Amino acid sequence: MTDTALPWWKAATAYQIYPRSFADSNGDGIGDIPGITARLDHLADLGVGFIWLSPVYRSPMADNGYDISDYRDIAPEFGTLADFDQMLAEAKARGIGVVMDLVVNHTSDEHAWFQSSRSDPEGPHGDWYVWRDAGPDGGVPNDLQSFFGGPAWTWDEGRGQYYLHLFDRKQPDLNWDTAEMRAAVYEMMAWWFDRGVAGFRMDVIDLIGKDVDRGITADGPTLHERLQEMHQAVLKGSDVVTVGEAWSATPQNALLYCGRDRGELSMVFQFEHVVAGWDPAHGKWTRKAIDLPTLKRVFGKWQEVCAEDGWNSLFWGNHDLPRAVSRYGDDSPKHRVASAKALATVLHLMKGTPYIYQGEEIGMTNARFTRIDQYRDVETLNFHRIQTGAGVTEADFIAGANANGRDNARTPMQWDDSANAGFTSGEPWIEVNANYTEINAAADRADPEGVFARYRALAKLRKESDLVVLGRYEAVSEDHPQVWAYTRRLDDARLAVIANLSSESVDYIAPENLAITGTGLFGPRTRIAAGETLSLAPWETVVIQG
Repeated sequence: MTDTALPWWKAATAYQIYPRSFADSNGDGIGDIPGITARLDHLADLGVGFIWLSPVYRSPMADNGYDISDYRDIAPEFGTLADFDQMLAEAKARGIGVVMDLVVNHTSDEHAWFQSSRSDPEGPHGDWYVWRDAGPDGGVPNDLQSFFGGPAWTWDEGRGQYYLHLFDRKQPDLNWDTAEMRAAVYEMMAWWFDRGVAGFRMDVIDLIGKDVDRGITADGPTLHERLQEMHQAVLKGSDVVTVGEAWSATPQNALLYCGRDRGELSMVFQFEHVVAGWDPAHGKWTRKAIDLPTLKRVFGKWQEVCAEDGWNSLFWGNHDLPRAVSRYGDDSPKHRVASAKALATVLHLMKGTPYIYQGEEIGMTNARFTRIDQYRDVETLNFHRIQTGAGVTEADFIAGANANGRDNARTPMQWDDSANAGFTSGEPWIEVNANYTEINAAADRADPEGVFARYRALAKLRKESDLVVLGRYEAVSEDHPQVWAYTRRLDDARLAVIANLSSESVDYIAPENLAITGTGLFGPRTRIAAGETLSLAPWETVVIQG
């Protein structure tokens, strides 16, 4: 990189770790922090600049750690603060930052703050959560629904009021209208920065400005005021990265979060490309084919939004989403590797910070469970009860969960072909994907044409190329049903990217704005002429820099 004034995270490739499923060091079947430390060389070799850890805080694990009972301690199943500090130091020695998951829309109902709030309404934490009297009929205050299914209100007998939980009933929502609560959150964030973390991924951060009495949850009236206050209190002047999970983010409001003069966040996760693949009637629980032109237009739109200001987060999957190669590629033995490489290439060569979800770098696939008792995710189990009760057949629900359920991303990391994929010497907390003997890091890393090799090359290119980091994205052939093509341009330098994102061969006629002569980065070609017919094999990618 020649632009030394550029924030470090713009040229970095990120990697998300779901600690419970990454690497188990002590044989209890649960991934842990020492397990992460032992596998840092894998990530350093991959070339990542920072890792985002899903929550490792102390938690009763009603939602696998997204229900936090102590923000300043580590869950015993994951290790200790000493283990965390060692992992942080080992990562730093390899040039890798550690980004924590900031979960401050809600806590666990076992957090001391909530226990105090429910027992003493007039006490120091009495208004730290969202409490309401019963409605006129004695029932819930209003008809707000939990994202996990059912009412978002639960009656607390001791306090004699309902509390709000937009997720599980064991995840009461914090009251962001309370200044003392906000100050406590900022103090906690500063405590982690003092320990040496490189930033925060902010869980459902678009919910903290809610106005529940008006039925507004996401993108509420005080959201950006809260984020600006957070920035002033703890982020300003720090060399850290912040990314907000914002399901309500749109092209119209994106720059409010991450515009250079807003004083809020580095970037946001938006989910328009994810939702575009959901069924309008049944959400993600009914399978729906991905329409490539729609997908390209969504990504292109967001590239345009952040062309001159703000910054994009680029991702296919995370701990809440299906495996990338199963959702957007072709996970059959014939096409899995090529499609995983093609998906990596088109995503990582766009403008923004790309995120790799653990296992994506070796082309891990969805789990394809056959019974509901194989699932562990609270969301899946809740919706199974609700949807089968409403008449959805067991087979149809399982098919939908296998396509889009969260446990697809949570099966253990497949390290090698030994028992339990080298994840644990014990009984894993959730079943290992049965295909681990064929799909594992040891086998893929040994293949110079494997998925890992492509991800590593892409991370290296981003680290070294101003064009990849800063070049303007220009869509080409946006309506083509099989080919994703675009160019990147920075001053006189250009990059042409062409990928056949289908399992059929295609003859693609290159338009004039794709013509280029230069260095072939991926694929043997060094030249594309205007009007030339490119015969592309299934999932073939061509990248030329000129």
